[in-house]
Amino acid sequence: MADIWLTQEEIDKREARLDYLKTTRRLEIAEMLKVARAFGDLSENAEYDAAKNEQAKNEYDIGVLEAELRSAKVISEEIDTDVISVGSVVEIRIGGSKGNKATYRIVGSAEADPTAFKISNESPIGSSLLGHKKGDKFEVHTPGGIVKVEVIGIGK
Repeated sequence: MADIWLTQEEIDKREARLDYLKTTRRLEIAEMLKVARAFGDLSENAEYDAAKNEQAKNEYDIGVLEAELRSAKVISEEIDTDVISVGSVVEIRIGGSKGNKATYRIVGSAEADPTAFKISNESPIGSSLLGHKKGDKFEVHTPGGIVKVEVIGIGK
């Protein structure tokens, strides 16, 4: 699995979720299975089938989280504000000198959430921003066409 860039906060959330799935959720599913077995014939027992499916989903989710955490790289709190990197907060103008201003945090793809102004370092705009400095102007090829971008500021 490729490296996954995550903030320490996101790693902590995923570790807490993993702990919940391994402890509390496994016990809940075991109880569901126990109740379903009490209904008798397992070959025609819908509750038992549902509980087994829930158990399989839970184990899959545990495996995914464990793999992500093994591959996780922490986005450093020591961010260079001269050059855009993963973890930088960037203020940009999209669409030329009269375009709209926007502020985004560059995060790993697993943590990306455009509605929270977190864009992936693998997205067209996110990857194009990496390595640029304040004042840089450039064009980005996006699925919607070519977009002009200007870096207004870089922060932590």
